[in-house]
Amino acid sequence: MSHDQYPGPGSQGQHQPQYAQQPPQYAQAQQYGQPTHVTVGFQPAPPRGLSITSMVLGLVSIVLGFTFLVPLVGFVLGIVGLRKEPAGRGMAVTGLILNGLFVVGWALFLIVVIGIGAAGIATSGTSGS
Repeated sequence: MSHDQYPGPGSQGQHQPQYAQQPPQYAQAQQYGQPTHVTVGFQPAPPRGLSITSMVLGLVSIVLGFTFLVPLVGFVLGIVGLRKEPAGRGMAVTGLILNGLFVVGWALFLIVVIGIGAAGIATSGTSGS
C-alpha cells in the first residue's frame, strides 16, 4: 500500500471530490408532554332490571299462579319497564303477556265466584220456606 493511493487534500494525485465530514445526526428524543387519557369504548349496559323482574315474575306466576299479588306486581313492572327501559323491551313484553294472562284469569275467576255467590244468595232469598 503506497501513500499515493490515498492522496491528501494538498496532493497532486488524482482529483477526488472531497466531502465534508459531518458527525451523524440523530433525532433528538421527543419531549413528553402531559399524558393523554385514553377512554376505552366501554359503556355500562342499559338498565333492564324492571323488565327482567317482570319476566321472572311472569314465569313464577306459572308455577305459583294461585297468588294474585305476584302477577299483578309483575304486570305493573312490565308497564314501567316498557316506558323506562327500551333495551329490555322484549323481556318487558314477555312479562306483560305472562302476567296479564294470570291477572285476567284471576279477574275472570273472581267474577265467576262472585257471580255464583250472588246467584246463590238471590235464589236462597226467593225460595224461603
